[in-house]
Amino acid sequence: MSEMITADLVDLDLSADTKEAAARALAERMVARGRVTDLDGFLSDVAAREAQMPTGLDGGIGIPHCRSEHVTEPTLAFGRSADGIDFGAPDGPADLIFLIAAPAGADDAHLTILSSLARQLMDEDFKAALRTATDAGATAALIRGDEPEPAPEPESTPEPTTEPESTPELTTEPESTPEPETAPAAPAAKFKIVAVTSCPTGIAHTYMAAESLEKAGRDAGGVEVVVETQGSAGFTRLAPDVIAAADGVIFAHDVPVREKDRFAGKPTVDVGVKAGINRPAALIGEVREKAARGETTSGAPSATPVDRAGDAGDGYGTKLRKWLMSGVSYMVPFVAAGGLLIALGFAIGGYTINKAPSVAEHFVWTQTDSWAALLFQVGSVAFAFLVPVLAGFIAYGMADRPGLVPGFVGGSIALTINAGFLGGLAAGLIAGGVVMAIQKVNVPPVLRGIMPVVVIPLISSAVVGFLMFLVIGKPIASLQRALTDWLNSLSGANAIILGVILGLMMCFDLGGPLNKVAYAFAVGGLANPTEGSLKVMAAVMAAGMVPPLAMALATTVRGRLFTRTERENGKAAWVLGASFITEGAIPFAAADPLRVIPASMAGGAVTGALSMAFGCTLRAPHGGIFVVPLIGNPFLYLIAIAAGVCVSTALVVILKGMRKSAPEGGADGAGDATAQKGEEPKIPVAA
Repeated sequence: MSEMITADLVDLDLSADTKEAAARALAERMVARGRVTDLDGFLSDVAAREAQMPTGLDGGIGIPHCRSEHVTEPTLAFGRSADGIDFGAPDGPADLIFLIAAPAGADDAHLTILSSLARQLMDEDFKAALRTATDAGATAALIRGDEPEPAPEPESTPEPTTEPESTPELTTEPESTPEPETAPAAPAAKFKIVAVTSCPTGIAHTYMAAESLEKAGRDAGGVEVVVETQGSAGFTRLAPDVIAAADGVIFAHDVPVREKDRFAGKPTVDVGVKAGINRPAALIGEVREKAARGETTSGAPSATPVDRAGDAGDGYGTKLRKWLMSGVSYMVPFVAAGGLLIALGFAIGGYTINKAPSVAEHFVWTQTDSWAALLFQVGSVAFAFLVPVLAGFIAYGMADRPGLVPGFVGGSIALTINAGFLGGLAAGLIAGGVVMAIQKVNVPPVLRGIMPVVVIPLISSAVVGFLMFLVIGKPIASLQRALTDWLNSLSGANAIILGVILGLMMCFDLGGPLNKVAYAFAVGGLANPTEGSLKVMAAVMAAGMVPPLAMALATTVRGRLFTRTERENGKAAWVLGASFITEGAIPFAAADPLRVIPASMAGGAVTGALSMAFGCTLRAPHGGIFVVPLIGNPFLYLIAIAAGVCVSTALVVILKGMRKSAPEGGADGAGDATAQKGEEPKIPVAA
């Protein structure tokens, strides 16, 4: 760490009172050293990382960090605050602030150096020394881990030896007979735990959680913890024999665990990465309790599945959202492939192509209609998986692999009884609940081997089939028909109101849960397309295109209101918005949510309302501007999108122009009025 931190990167009297001001003060030191090339661009990256998860830790530590293209080499700055700064830690403000800057292409060696700081922060003596340090140079040396130079010893002249050499005396004591040795008691076998830690950037929290778990294992006595850190630069897999010998598993992660199946069949605790930092001893105790009860995860031949209904501490609403999003995320590729193929079939062969005979029996290579029929029929097959996949992976999100079979079975039954999209949702939740209930039953060890592959699929499929066919299937099918009839009957003000609601949902969280709910509602209607469901699909896609296109236009017409990084992101947002990728606006929203999100929602609402009012329809579930030929009333559809984009652009420009302090202009020298007056520009507040 010799080149990462020096005395001029240390501020022992940090006067900032907010995390944004603290990040700016420390980042300015990096700019002065030439380690950061664009202050505002780097601070935007820091804010975006902070928006993912607060970086405050128990014990008075704030550790904002990010990987950024504006960083020339790995750099660390340290600030000490007398009053403390709120970084979102549960136990209050932080007085020790570390700003870690890693280049976008940092290699493994650099990240290893950065991770060493994270591990040092688990040492109480290290933190105490930082709180009492009085010299910036000594503080930098302490963080680097430099060995203090030993004090020189005073030179002394050895006194001359005058005593004559003595002859060693002979021992005359009789030899003693050694007592017989007793075999030492065999040490008690250690409880072995393997763990995986990971965080979004893989720089700080990943390694702090690893150090915390390893230290807690040493302190517990009789516990051996071996950790696999899955950082952003890759990871070194634990040896298979280490995993096989483990008595339990701890996952402390905020991104998906890679190659998770390696750990199946063992008692498992699954939590966020901060739990690994803040309460490692409790996690070790929890996994030992699960091992004592014989609870294991599913997947291995000898496994008894354990309840995986969300992370510890999640409320039921959070768990339900995760389950539903699991199903939707796996469903979307089937929707995109099937829906686009169907739309292309209609575009080439007309809307009567759905009555063409099977291409397996009748296909003429030289006829356009045959190719159109082929596209339509392949797309129809892919689209037929929509509801079963939705149900299957909702159940998978609840109960892991054992939920797949009853989930797919329930989804297929939903199609059979015309319960549609709503039936698929219900079937997935029922299947997952049934499997979770079965998993809680203690079974004899002799049956554990066949539970995941025979008993659970058999019982759960039978229960789900009974409920879907004879209990709830018909009421849901009736509700589905009523919803379809309602959509078909929408006209005038009712249709416009629905368009406004869908537009607001699509633009509120820019690809998040609410956006996905609106999108799933729209594509669900394509399973059995009607005039009303096709209007809904058109409104949803049009509104979803508005935020990135508006940000792209805003950075073009009023670039001085945006940082250099945002202006570069604006160029990409043109393509992302045109392709119906709403997430293209996320970098702007992360840096300035209070202005970008309301402006996006306003434009989305206008577009959704106009699309419904114009009676635009869409058979393709995706594609953006590239499927305009497949849209009913395409000219009016483009007008609706343009109107929403103009509304959002105007609002975001007005809101950014009204703020008291805006980002500096950047390389082109353009800056806002505040910057010209010499006021201190502030880092954007991340949500």
